[in-house]
Formats: sequence, structure tokens, C-alpha cells
Amino acid sequence: MNNFKNPDQFVDRHIGPNPEEIKKMLQQIGVQTLDELIDETIPSKIRLKEELNLDEPVSENEFLENLRKISKKNKIFKSYIGMGYNPTITPAVIQRNVLENPGWYTQYTPYQAEISQGRLEALINFQTMVIDLTGLSIANASLLDEGTAAAEAMSMFFSNRKNEKLNSNIFFVSEECFPQTIDVLKTRAIPLGIELQIGNHTKLELNDKIFGMLLQYPAGSGEVYDYKDLIAQAHQKNIFAVVAADLLSLALLLPPGEFGADAAVGNTQRFGVPMGYGGPHAAYFATKEEFKRIIPGRIIGISVDANGNNAYRMALQTREQHIRREKATSNICTSQVLLAIMAGMYAVYHGPKGIRSIAERIHKLTNVLESSLQKLGYNQANKNYFDTLNILFDENGKEKINSIRNSALKNGINFGYTKDSVGISLNEVTSFEDVVEIISIFSENADKNLSKTEIQKIAEDLKINIPENLQRKSEYLTHPVFNTFHSETEMMRYLKRLENKDLSLVHSMIPLGSCTMKLNAAVEMMGITWPEFCNLHPFAPNDQADGYAEIFKELEKDLCEITGFSAVSFQPNSGAQGEYSGLMVIRNYFQSKGEGHRNVVVIPSSAHGTNPASAVMAGMKVVVANCDNRGNVDLNDLRKKIEENKNNLAALMITYPSTHGVFEEEIKEICAIIHENGGQVYMDGANMNAQVGLTSPATIGADVCHLNLHKTFCIPHGGGGPGMGPIAVAAHLVQFLPNHSVVNLGHEKGMTAVSSAPWGSADILIISFAYIKMMGAKGLTQASIAAILNANYIKSKLEPYFKVLYTGSKGKVAHELIFDMRSFKVSAQIEVEDIAKRLMDYGYHAPTVSFPVAGTLMVEPTESESKAELDKFCEALISIHEEIKEIENGISDIHDNVLKNAPHTAASVIADAWNHKYSREKAAFPIHWTRINKFWPSVGRINNAYGDRNLVCSCLLISDYVEK
Repeated sequence: MNNFKNPDQFVDRHIGPNPEEIKKMLQQIGVQTLDELIDETIPSKIRLKEELNLDEPVSENEFLENLRKISKKNKIFKSYIGMGYNPTITPAVIQRNVLENPGWYTQYTPYQAEISQGRLEALINFQTMVIDLTGLSIANASLLDEGTAAAEAMSMFFSNRKNEKLNSNIFFVSEECFPQTIDVLKTRAIPLGIELQIGNHTKLELNDKIFGMLLQYPAGSGEVYDYKDLIAQAHQKNIFAVVAADLLSLALLLPPGEFGADAAVGNTQRFGVPMGYGGPHAAYFATKEEFKRIIPGRIIGISVDANGNNAYRMALQTREQHIRREKATSNICTSQVLLAIMAGMYAVYHGPKGIRSIAERIHKLTNVLESSLQKLGYNQANKNYFDTLNILFDENGKEKINSIRNSALKNGINFGYTKDSVGISLNEVTSFEDVVEIISIFSENADKNLSKTEIQKIAEDLKINIPENLQRKSEYLTHPVFNTFHSETEMMRYLKRLENKDLSLVHSMIPLGSCTMKLNAAVEMMGITWPEFCNLHPFAPNDQADGYAEIFKELEKDLCEITGFSAVSFQPNSGAQGEYSGLMVIRNYFQSKGEGHRNVVVIPSSAHGTNPASAVMAGMKVVVANCDNRGNVDLNDLRKKIEENKNNLAALMITYPSTHGVFEEEIKEICAIIHENGGQVYMDGANMNAQVGLTSPATIGADVCHLNLHKTFCIPHGGGGPGMGPIAVAAHLVQFLPNHSVVNLGHEKGMTAVSSAPWGSADILIISFAYIKMMGAKGLTQASIAAILNANYIKSKLEPYFKVLYTGSKGKVAHELIFDMRSFKVSAQIEVEDIAKRLMDYGYHAPTVSFPVAGTLMVEPTESESKAELDKFCEALISIHEEIKEIENGISDIHDNVLKNAPHTAASVIADAWNHKYSREKAAFPIHWTRINKFWPSVGRINNAYGDRNLVCSCLLISDYVEK
């Protein structure tokens, strides 16, 4: 049958170099074959002996046909479940031009701000939307989900208790908060020594042991409480108040900032982002001005560039928690940028009038529904509400609830149920006809009936039913950006204008080390917007999600085969969250054995900052092991640290291949040392792209690892999220994987949840599922080999010009490598940042700057780049080397040169005045291809210090809105 195999195989589309190019690249490297290259790169004692046991690869068309069949196994009922997830309408102009546009979804986190102005402006819009609607002073650029945001608020205020409250460790949580949020809080509280007090906020007796509280607004039942007096009393006792608020409801309801909240958190999902069976969605976090330097996550601020023009950047980066390593109070390293942009653009497109109209319509339909159900004799418990009704039944009502449930299911409808109530949450998608349908279901179980005409009469007589003290009076979304782009033509052009400011994979390779900016194939992305996948509520009955269940089962099976482990949890929403989850699994494992005292985590000095931050969050003590001058873990120092801490040793956290870009040859010995001393080995999966099919975490001796699906397994970075960090574990750890408070995941001794949704950002798991099914075992192995080939090819091309800091014993690197730029600071006063900025003039995003070693560039080309693209990148760096030589030789001025003044904008190059000691041509067109296809940075080099001193994190004032 192989004679009839589709000749158009996905692996040939995914991997950049073709067979002829590979021959030339091997010749450049100095080896005869790919096998020889891999033998010289990966230690033989950890190589897999057999090919991965995966399904035969399918073509793109075959995959889509099968995915369509799987999608039909999901049943999309009308969802009135609520609980923080609601059907919404994604404007087509946003779906097509943002979500489905590689110009947006293939961008990286905007560390290089000069070529990221588009998404930075979009995130400023998001922050402004959140600030306006919550009534607070500052907001970050999104978090992973509502539960995580609430937990971050709890941690932030716990770490910043006033002196007289340092012995206070109780965080009160209203029992009317969403159960999934409470579950995440339980997980995060335990290792930090925080005691959760869950109860009725109306009966709460405030005391000095409480340092903070969380209130839901509207409450989980739908009731809108007036929290003003409670918060005022809390402030008298120096108790912080956090409000988890439905952002859309704040178009009508008094915002948290106006009744005293210290922080507001929540989900922006209903701002045009599909439910996706749990995600991805952008959570928000807003707080008071006084907490701006301790707010978790990323903040986008406004600064000025070298030409004095306004420019956006990530502000206060030194306060980003993962940079603080073991001193961190959070491990947040990413956010949900793509989804935050969608939510912000939803507000831009609809504007304040549109947002209010949507909110009013939902509320009025809820009002019609309440009045109708009351006429039918039902007891609606909520005195005040926005969109959710709570229908109570007496002790004999179980049969009636079951009857309503059965009628609803027959009509393709999901409500929320408890043992004595039915909850109904309306949404943007709900129509008047839908309300009539709901009423008819309740009529079947009542002694009365209402005609459509009677319901219409009820609707005509109703107005907004919110008490004066709970009504919003203040304006919001007043900035021009929210009042300009309301026609699709204007919106389309605005989105394109922002997109054109940003460099993404549609322009050139993004060679960021430790980031794996590989191809995000269009076919992998297609399923995420199919209604059968994106319109499913995460708490829908299991039998309505058989399609998702099949994907989870298949993806778990394949990832277990790839890692050598026994089970996978898809719950962690990011790599850092995966780290935390894995460490919590280890923590619970030791506690189950009566060894809860084991709390020391040994981490190499080269590790990413999230490693120690995650360890601290998991209640661990961090001990740092040194690296030797070849970049490997110093075995003598490791043994010393282990011996000093062997009685309390919990784990080693190690990245493999190392963050220095080499396969450490003693990795099995390192893992054995940990096991001999009673510890577990946590492998950071950031560099898994060099392992798949060649070795595995289980083979090297690890017990648990997380997998960055947004790196190795093709989920796009989205400009800084979404990501996924599922954890894979060995057999002895399976029973400790995360459970969930709403959906039974069946882990016998499982910990409480780490994310709001049971399977994290389920919708984008389709992308990794697609990648594996189309690549197959051979294709995945070829991808790892090609990634290693490309990195070694760059090494061989550039090492005559730039020192390669670390290599393996046979002179090879893994899938990434580090170039040492520190000598140029001495010889030409050129910093590594100058080289990074000059690369923009050549049309390239810089490699990773000063990580893991200051003054260096870490390059990771991935397997998806062709030899032609690699050659262009190398040519650019060689040209920059010549520019540095000109400075060293006195040909170019040491202060006024193309590197120090990079990047150069079109505006600066065509300006009447040109006061530099080099030509405009040299500035803008340093190499031949830039004349044919030039990417222009939209701003000059940004003044970071100015932006931090003059922090502005919302849209500029109207007077500053005109571009300079």
C-alpha cells in the first residue's frame, strides 16, 4: 500500500533543509552523515535503542478529515452554566485578522520593544480597558486564568503585609467564589503557610489573624452584593480586599475600585474569546497605584525613543518575579498575550456604547426570564443580579430538578445544577427566542404555562433592575482608541497597521535560544476555531465532550511514549506552571511516605529563573549547584551540596540538554546521585526539541518533566502566550497528579487544581495533537536531528567571528548555542544590546540576550529554517562583525556608529537633518537583501530608564494621541 501513500508529506513541509542542503551543511560542519553528527552530539549511553512507537504519519488532508470526524463527537449544547465561562461572539474581523493571522500569532514576547510596537499598543489597550472597567489605577498585561490571578493576588498581599500583620496568615474566601478558583487557592496556599478560611462573607467576623479576603462579584450564585461596608471594615484592620469580578458586568455595576477593592481579578473570556473547553483565555489583574512595583506578571508602559517619540515597552522588568529567582513570590514568566489582544480589540471594536448595550441586553433578557419564571411559580433567590438566576427548590425538589435537567438535555441545553438549585447564566449569544425556550422547559415542570405573547408583554414592561447603590455612574473606555474603529473597514486597517509594526515569523527566523520559535503550521491551527471545539463549556457533561476525550487520550499516549513516562496532566497552563505542578507532585509524594521534611531543591546556576521561583512557591528551599568552565554541572559541587542536604533532599531541577546548549555526558550519574540520596529528579522540558526520538527524560533518569507544548510541539507563542506546560510523570507519581473540584479526574491521591479548567487550555492541545499525528515517529526524530544540524551549521559558519562559549566533548552543540560578545565591550565599547538592536536593521529579531550568561547571545534556529535562511542570518552577523571591526580600527566613530544608534527608523533616515558620521545607506540598507524586502522598526532605541521613572501603563492622554 506504500505505493499509494500521499507524496505530499507534512514532515517535508515542516523541516527546513532539504536533502541536497543537508549534504552541504554536513560538509560545512565537517561530518559525513547525520548519524555521525548525532553520535558526536548525544552521549551513546542515553540514546534510545528503538524507534518511537507512534501511529504512522498522515497527510495534512487526511489529518483534517479525521479531525472533522473527531469534532463531531463533541456535542455543542446551548450553555447557561456560567461559572466564569460564557458563550461569546468573536467579531469576524478579529478572528480573521488576529487569531488566524500568523503575523500576530507567531510573534514572541516583546522583549525587543522596537520591533514589537503593534502588540505593545494592543496590550496597552487591554490594560486601559481593565483599568477603566475595574476603576483601579494599574493593570498588568494578562495572567493565565481567573484562579491563577486570584492566587497571585493572595500571594502578593501575603508577601506585603504591614508590619503589625506579619503574624497574620489567614486569607478569607467567600464560599460564593467559583469552586475552581477556591481549588487553585487551596493548592497555592498550603506551601506558603497560608490558612484559607472559606465561609459566608455576610457572617464574617474580622480579626487580626486575617490579612486578606477574596469576594466574587457577582457571586457564584449570581447575587450582586454590596461589599462597600465589609471592605471599609477590613481596611480598618489592615486587611486587603480582592474582588473577582465579571468584567462585562462592570459596564453596569459599580466597579470594585469605587467600593474600596485593593485588587480586582477575573477572566476576559466573554470579550470575544471562545470558551474552548476551558481555554486559552486572558485573565486580568488590576490594583491600586501603591502596588505597581509588586504586581505580578508583565506591565506594558510608555517611554520615549532616541528621537524623543513616544514608544511602548515592558516596564519595570527587573521586578518580574522569575528574574528574582529564589527571592520571588511568583513564578509568572508568561501571560496570554494573543487572547488579551483579542479581548482588548473586542472593546476597541464595540466601544463604550457597544459594551454597555451588550451588557444591558443580557441583563434585560435575564430580567425577562426571572419575571416569567416567577409567574410560573418558581423561587428565584437572587435579590440583585446581572446575568445569572438561582432557582431554589425545597427538600422535595430533587425529582423536579432531574425532570428539568432531562427536559433541558433533550432540547440541547445545559444549566448549572446543585442538589437544591438550578442556575441559569445568560450571555451575549442568548436571544429572546432562547429565553422563550428556557421558559418552555420550566413550564413543562410547572402547573402553569406562558405564551410567547405573554413573555413579550413582560419584556416590554421591564427596565434595568439594578439598585441605585450598585449602579455604575462613572464613564469608561473614553480614550479615542475605543471610540474610533467601529466600522469593519477602520478596524481592519487599525489591526493591519499594528501588525505591520511587529517582526514575526512571517518576516524572518526568530533565533531565540531556549524559545524554539519553530513553524506553527496553518493546518495545525485550523481546528481551534471550529465550533465543535471552541464553543464547548469546560464543565459540560462528559458525554458531550467525547471528541476532546479522544484527543486527550491519544495525546497523552503519544507524549508518554515520547517521554518514557506513565501519565500526563494537561492542566498546567504554562511552562512555569508545569514546573510548579511537578514540584507539588513530588512534595505530595514525600508527604504520603511520611517524609514531608524533604524540602530542599538543588538547581544548577545555569537554570532559567522560573526554576527557583517555582521551587519557592512550592514551599521548597533552593540550593544552587555551580557549573564548571565547560558549562556542565560541577559534579564535585553537586555531591557536596547533596551531602550537606541529603536528609532533606526533595529534588534536583535540571534542564536537558542544558541551558548552555550541550548534552551533559554525566547526566545519568547526576540523576543516580539524587536517587541514591532519596530525592526525585525534575527535568525542565524547555529543550525537549533536541530529545524527541533520540533520548527521553525517563532514559536519562528523570521522574517528572514538563513539556513546553508552545516550543517543542508547535503551539504558537502568540506574542507572549498562550502556552501549555503539561507534566509527564513516572508510574510512582501518577496518583499525585492534579485533580479538579468540578470535574472528576480520578487521581487517587491527587492534589487540588493548579488551573481553573480541568485540562488547562484544552482548545490549543489540538495543535500539538496535529503535529505529532502528521509527523509520526520518524518525522519527530528527523525534526530533532534537523534542529541539532541547524545549530551546528550556524556554529561552523560563525565561530571564526564569534567565540562559541560551550560545546560538548567532541566540539558539537545541541539545538542551541551561546556566542560570547563580551570582548567587543573592551575592544570597541560595543555591548551585546547594541548587536541585538543592529540586527533589527537587517530584518532580524535578536537571539536571546544575556541569558544564561551576561554579555552573550543564545541562538536556537529550530528545524523549520532552511539553509538559505540560516545563511542570511549568518551573513547579517558577519556583516555586524565587520562593523565592529571598523570601530576597533578607528574607521567608525566609537560613539556615533551604526550599532550604538541602532535601530534606524524610516523617519530618521529620510529626515532633512542627518548628523551622523556614517551614511544613511549604511544605516538603513546594510546588506543587499534589505533593499528588496526591508522591515522598518517603527521607533528608535527606547529609553528604558525613562519609562520606569515615569510609569504610564494605560493609553496616552488624548492630547498625546497624535503620533509624533
